[in-house]
Amino acid sequence: MPADDGRPARLRPMTPRDIDAGLRLCRLSNWNQVEDDWRCFLNSPAGGGWLAESNGIALGSVAYLRYGASFTWLSMMLVDPQARRTGIGSRLLEAALEAFANDSCVRLDATPAGEPLYRGYGFVPESELVRCRLTAVPPGLARGTARPLESGDLPQILANDREVFGADRSDLLASFRSRAPEFAWISQSSYCFGRTGHRDAQIGPIVSESLSAACDLVVQCLLNQRGRTVILDVPRIPEWLGWLESAGFTVERPFLRMRRGENRHPGQPHRQFAIAGPEFG
Repeated sequence: MPADDGRPARLRPMTPRDIDAGLRLCRLSNWNQVEDDWRCFLNSPAGGGWLAESNGIALGSVAYLRYGASFTWLSMMLVDPQARRTGIGSRLLEAALEAFANDSCVRLDATPAGEPLYRGYGFVPESELVRCRLTAVPPGLARGTARPLESGDLPQILANDREVFGADRSDLLASFRSRAPEFAWISQSSYCFGRTGHRDAQIGPIVSESLSAACDLVVQCLLNQRGRTVILDVPRIPEWLGWLESAGFTVERPFLRMRRGENRHPGQPHRQFAIAGPEFG
């Protein structure tokens, strides 16, 4: 943390030139994001962010993606551990909410530490999520009927995903497939994507018509991962969590999906077996 010169941190819009600063904040908080994740926000006309800095050093960040007129996704709320409890998080959140004043709904996935802050600004709970982690692929996993997702599958998949997610995230999913095709699988109308991170590979989103198809998609991903730890962020569905634990996953920490304003585009939550990640929804 820079020496305190008595002046409050300065807030300014983030640009792609600030990606290194964002990555530094991720590493300080032990978060998993990589450069390509930051580019999803800062290279997109629907995204952006703000940086809090002092003496040229980044102390905090917040980023967003506007999913059309459906809702705005708020994320990457990061504060340098040495600058916490100084009001920087509140200032970043206030800057974002002021910019989103005319947006009908702002959504996010809150950690337990961040939840009280968001409640204080009018966010209310939507649903509970948990992170599951697998450190070693268990023996005996059998391949099912899923196949690699090909370019020709994308138009129908993306059209279907708009109905399930409640908004168009075509650019995001196309970027996931380009970055990590080994995690892009399809089984009839069920599908999944994924990406690699700084520490862990992440599977998600998983959209499925059934529990059995969701399990099949996860197995295909696990059989094709290269020895990395794998994480999923999933809804609290007892049967789903039971299968994940039987496959070797351990349940780590919870998230709380929250919103500010009315969500008029909820999609089809019952078909969402894993989210894209707290940063993307």
